[in-house]
Order: sequence, then C-alpha cells, then structure tokens
Amino acid sequence: MDRREIEALRERVKCAAVLEQTGFAIDMKESTRRAVKFRRGSEIVIVTHEGRGWFDPLSDAKGDVFGLVAHLDHVDFLECAGRVAALVGFSITEPEWRSPKIEQDYDLSFSERWQTRRRPWPGSPTWAYLDGQRFLPASLLRAAIRQDRLREGPYASMWAAHTDSAGAVTGWEARGPEYRGFASGGTKVLFRLGQDTALRLAVTEAAIDAMSLAAIEGLRDGTLYLSTGGGWSPSTEAALRQMASRPEALLVAATDANPQGEMFAERLRALADDVGCNWSRLRPPADDWNEALKIRGKEKRERKEGGVPHARRPRQGRLRPAEPALDTPGRDAGGPGDVMKD
Repeated sequence: MDRREIEALRERVKCAAVLEQTGFAIDMKESTRRAVKFRRGSEIVIVTHEGRGWFDPLSDAKGDVFGLVAHLDHVDFLECAGRVAALVGFSITEPEWRSPKIEQDYDLSFSERWQTRRRPWPGSPTWAYLDGQRFLPASLLRAAIRQDRLREGPYASMWAAHTDSAGAVTGWEARGPEYRGFASGGTKVLFRLGQDTALRLAVTEAAIDAMSLAAIEGLRDGTLYLSTGGGWSPSTEAALRQMASRPEALLVAATDANPQGEMFAERLRALADDVGCNWSRLRPPADDWNEALKIRGKEKRERKEGGVPHARRPRQGRLRPAEPALDTPGRDAGGPGDVMKD
C-alpha cells in the first residue's frame, strides 16, 4: 500500500466508524460539535478534527484513524491499514446537534474577548441558569464574580475562566441549558475559585462541580476549588504539579463518582505520589457534585414549602461535617462533602 492509498483511506474512513464498529457509543450529553465523546464501558475516546482525529482524555494517546485501530486492537500498521480499508463505506451515526453555535472567531485576544462580556447579575440569563437550574446559591455566585471567574455567555450560557499561574485567561468552560464546550482555540489549564495560597486543592472535572462543592462546603477556608475542564492537558498537569509541590499541600481528588472520575482520581494520586504531597479521595454522594447540590436544594425547597417528596433519587450517602483527623494521605477526607456510608 503506497502513500496515496494511505492518504485516501485516511480521508474516507472517519474515526467514528472504527469506534462504532468496535462497540463504542456516542455520549451526547458530554459531546460538542467539535469534540464527540464515545464510551465503551469505562473506556473513553474523543473524536476531533471533523472525525479525522482522536484522543484519549485519560492518557496521552491520540492520532489519526490508523493510530486509533492500533490503540484499540494492538496490531501493527499493515494490519491497521487492512482493517481501515474494510470500513470504507461503513455507515456511521451522525449526531443531531440541537444547540446553536454560540461562538465565533474574533480578532481579539482571549483577555479582550473575556472583558467584552458582562459579569452575571441577579436576574440575568446566566444568573437564572446557574441559580435556578443548577441550584448554585447567590452567595457563591457573588464570590465567583468578585474573583472575576464568571461571564455572561450567549444563550444563557456561563463562561467560567481558566487561568494560568500568572492569572491570565487562557480560555473558558462554556455551559448552558443547551450547550457545552470550551473556548475556540483556548487552552485548558484550571478554573480556580478560592485563595491562590490555599494548600487544600480540591480538583473536580467541571467548573459547575467545583462551584457546587464550594457551595456544599461553604467556601471552606484554606481551600482552592479547581476544575480541569474534563481534560488533562500538559498545562493542566504542570499547574497542578506546581501547586501540589508546596509544603503541606493536600491534593483532594473530588472527581465524579463514576469510572471516569475514578480514573482521574488515580491520576491525581500518581501526581501526588510523584511530588510527595498528601492525597485524599472525596466522592460526591451522587454522580457529581452538582447533582448532589441539586438533590439537597430540591429537598430543602420541599421542606420549606411543607410538601412531602413523592419521588426521590436514591442516595448513596449523606453529608456530614469533616473530622480534621481524616485529612491524611490515602484516606477519603476533605470536608463537609465527605460521604458516610449507610
């Protein structure tokens, strides 16, 4: 097979065909137009570049359609080429995107684009989304706004800033009722809420979850609430490594209570071991911290209205105050979000 045949196959066979043929399915909730997430059990592959590229968010693996076959099947290039050729004409599922395109290309820097957007205010579309649908309390939203972490995005979406160690905006997580994504051309580093000098580093996978955990814990003193934006870029790892290297630092893996969250937690544990800092695992009592916050908020609303809940989602545990002695390496600890098994 010569180079022209290889290039022709690369153009004709999309990564989605390989994934669907091997049992992966699209996760519409976690996908965007530019990055389609596929799952097969605990395995995750994100397809980019209009179907011609891919990467594994839980490892450094990435590449083209040939690299994807090699990654999944562990075969040499000749075998890869044969399997890709067999998929010519394979019919793939094309997602139906209902969300509008809410970002355009600008001749502005990220800092300038950030500054052109208004901060949320009580009654604004973004405020209504975060307060009404996500149950984030007004006190928490005001704290995030004071730290310049939030902006009004289009169509009631939230922009949550990712910044580098110097405080410069490198991009933002965009989340709204019908949209999820990251700033076009931006770099995922970390969303940060709290004191930059804090030694308790609570790491989540999304800014919504970082703020939700902060709300549950009441913006605990000495804690910096962080979000990786669902990825693990070299810049994210470098930023976490720098903060975790400080004396007395505690790295808290507050990632989701699902297989992907556990994989992220193990990666954080490995980083903590590498730099020699304390580590703990803090699992949400639901799938993620925002879901836990919404459950609490709905139950509080029902009690306030004097109603009797008719259909409650099964709970995995209940929240209780932290015991200082639990903040030790390798133990599930970290604050009022600790889970006490029934």
